[in-house]
Amino acid sequence: MFKTIPFKQSQRLPIQALAKLSAFAISASLFASGCAPQASNNTNTTSTTSTSTTAASPTAAAKTDSPAPSATGGKLRIGFQKSATVLFSLKGKGTLETVFKSTGGTVTWSEFPAGLPMVEALNAGAIDVAYVGEAPPVFAQAAKGSTVRYIAYDPYGVEAEGIVVHKDSPIQTLADLKGKKLAVQKGANAHYLAVKAVESAGLQVSDVEFSFVKPSDGRAAFEKKNVDAWSVWDPYLAAVEVDTGARVLASAKGLAPNRGYYLASKEFIEKNPEALKLFLAELKKESEYAKNNPAEIAKFLSPALGVDAAILEKAEKRRDYGILPLTEEVIAKQQDIADTFAKLKLIPQPIVVKEAVWDGK
Repeated sequence: MFKTIPFKQSQRLPIQALAKLSAFAISASLFASGCAPQASNNTNTTSTTSTSTTAASPTAAAKTDSPAPSATGGKLRIGFQKSATVLFSLKGKGTLETVFKSTGGTVTWSEFPAGLPMVEALNAGAIDVAYVGEAPPVFAQAAKGSTVRYIAYDPYGVEAEGIVVHKDSPIQTLADLKGKKLAVQKGANAHYLAVKAVESAGLQVSDVEFSFVKPSDGRAAFEKKNVDAWSVWDPYLAAVEVDTGARVLASAKGLAPNRGYYLASKEFIEKNPEALKLFLAELKKESEYAKNNPAEIAKFLSPALGVDAAILEKAEKRRDYGILPLTEEVIAKQQDIADTFAKLKLIPQPIVVKEAVWDGK
């Protein structure tokens, strides 16, 4: 069902806190909310010429070349996954290249298999901006000398992630998970959801047998009934519902926010404020388009992700879009995710999320 996204190997700097987690988190996350599709833990950094996309853009043919560098213009280096809908659509249209060319600037794109290696690259200064789910920024900030900053968030949606059980499963409530085996990717947003779901039922995390697997292996284990439940995000969630008739035991509603985050390096923010403003302005325009055209976005993503357009449309219709500044409420919820991961010893020490939030100035 899901195609492996190829990428080139490139040199990168190790970051201890992230590297420790890469073994289980660099699996195939088809939507950045989660954190991670399948692959290895190497990044793919393109040259200064923007690569072409294999799928047609919803409204325009893909451009294959970035404008020539200019001594006076700003340079923007973007980390992306094909599943990062807004960025991938902008790349296909060549919109950012056009805007930056008008100011004498350049845009380059680096494709990554997952969120964790992307924030590693951001911390290492290999890229300037990126879009990931809730978990990668936590690991990035926990790394020594982190320069990653939150610049905006995407609401994404609580119905776009959930815990599924087999259609004939006797499990009817979250409390019924006691003593059962639950598959989830360790350190992903779905891991946070699973922990909160278990706790909401009055259970201890130790009351449930957690099986830590990447999404592709989680699907296989679920279909073979080697696990009783699976905590996962779209489009994996939509795919297993459509293909197997799996029943959603609980969505993230009331349990987890399931947001996406746009990130930038501290150095880029300080040295390129105008380039950052241009980037955010174009993100807002494309985000609005994606929000209002779920069917077109699904058709656009389908050949690139190797997922049926009908499944992607189901996923698109239950997610939200937006390029929004982080509020105190959003920061507080992200802090709870960080605290949960610290409690689970997934990060080496507690962090204060607010310290990594751009003030917008």
